[in-house]
Amino acid sequence: MEISGELLNIKQASEWATSYTKKDVTTSNIAYLIQYGLIRKVGENGSTQVLRSELENYYNKFLTSRENYFKENLGEDLNWALSFEQYKEAETTKHVHRLHPYKGKFIPQLVEYFLDNHTDTFKIDIYFEKGDIVLDPFSGSGTTMVQACELGMNAVGIDVSAFNTLIGNCKIARYDFADLKCEINRITTALESFIKNSTAVEFEEKLLQELNTFNNKYFPVPEYKYQLRNGEIDEKKYGSEKEKEFLSVYEKLVNQYNIKLRQDKNDSFLDKWFSAHIREEIDFVFNEIKKIQNVKTKKIVSVILSRTIRSCRATTHADLATLIEPVTTTYYCHKHGKMCKPLFSILKWWKTYSKDTVVRLQQFDNLRTDTFQLCLTGDSRIIDIFAEIKKKNTDFGNLIERQKIKGIFSSPPYVGLIDYHEQHAYAYDLFGFERKDELEIGPLFKGQKREAQTSYIQGISDVLNNCKYFLADDYDIFLVANDKYNMYPTIAENAGMQIVNQFKRPVLNRTEKDKGAYSETIFHLKEK
Repeated sequence: MEISGELLNIKQASEWATSYTKKDVTTSNIAYLIQYGLIRKVGENGSTQVLRSELENYYNKFLTSRENYFKENLGEDLNWALSFEQYKEAETTKHVHRLHPYKGKFIPQLVEYFLDNHTDTFKIDIYFEKGDIVLDPFSGSGTTMVQACELGMNAVGIDVSAFNTLIGNCKIARYDFADLKCEINRITTALESFIKNSTAVEFEEKLLQELNTFNNKYFPVPEYKYQLRNGEIDEKKYGSEKEKEFLSVYEKLVNQYNIKLRQDKNDSFLDKWFSAHIREEIDFVFNEIKKIQNVKTKKIVSVILSRTIRSCRATTHADLATLIEPVTTTYYCHKHGKMCKPLFSILKWWKTYSKDTVVRLQQFDNLRTDTFQLCLTGDSRIIDIFAEIKKKNTDFGNLIERQKIKGIFSSPPYVGLIDYHEQHAYAYDLFGFERKDELEIGPLFKGQKREAQTSYIQGISDVLNNCKYFLADDYDIFLVANDKYNMYPTIAENAGMQIVNQFKRPVLNRTEKDKGAYSETIFHLKEK
């Protein structure tokens, strides 16, 4: 293929893109574009170059048209400043915010925007100050609590899910890092010893060798993905052909090493979604965790195990968030554009997430303030916040009774979108937490029809009416929602409140496969 135009090496491309976009574009960002076929690679390793014209076309489409596309589809009242497009993923998942995956969480920058003391064209007032107490009655993964801690504010979270409460409290806890590292090293050594003589280890090494050879031949990087992007290959047909072609190699290795792909029973989530070898390792590590004496260490190491096993479920990489059927064979992976395999050991992910967790906890420890944060397990429609806080922490209990809660920042569940307990079913099975699915407001299984909407309105209204009792007189409430059924005016009315402002923001980085223009509204409520 004849190449014409100005060529840039990786470093030059990074510098050009940074200047062109007015953002920090690293060499890793350029390498990503090449690897995933978004721009062509010219030259071989060590002398890789790209066409400046292709870079310019890519960034023109990505940066210029995105805002126009969203506003054309969602309206000119969209507050683009609240897209936070200037932040990289590493910043929107900073420190403890990525301790564990969680569907439906908002980014920390959104919380910061409304809690901090800045003002701008849209946010003309300051609503919270250092020392205030902030409430999140739908705490989820604890984002509001974490950001309140960073900003010098106290915070209370409430969640009906015991597992969500565990995640939230682990994020804001203080740790003995020497003890934590010691226990992680002990368990890692024990796990390595446990699997040392397993046939699964040698099997997986051999399988990876075969896959590497096969993928290098039929799915070369980055040429294959570039061809896909340009419609030169029928991915579905080609992927299916190669899937079948490799299957005989896989089955031969399974038989050779006597690999047990499924467990003997299929009664629980842990039985169905994990291979026999993976399940043995999960149970082994869980038993090692039970030996930990320090309660805080035990809890955070449990979260590491939960994060690990979530990544080791018997499914494709593209379906981690929405499980379909257990996968026990090699498969063509649409996410990575090559042949991939199921996992047969948790060791790699256990090591990765253990190291990552310690780093994130230490990063947050350097940013946190000396304030109170606590997440309660309970139903926000009826919970006595003052009494429950006092049971857990007398000092915080005295403060909250005296000062009361300044306001709420929360993202209530969306009607008929997520089953909040089911997304962590593996953890409920492993840890034996009691599930309270029946207490969820707006769960997926109830759908989105009129009856479900009516139930949702009642549920959110009840939460606000209960929480009002614990709020200061001049409270501010911010609720993040995509209110396509126009339920929040009724909810505000039911709670004796009024919507005094609305901030409509584009949501750019959704985990769902639907990448269409999508927005959510931050409703500002005050006493009527």
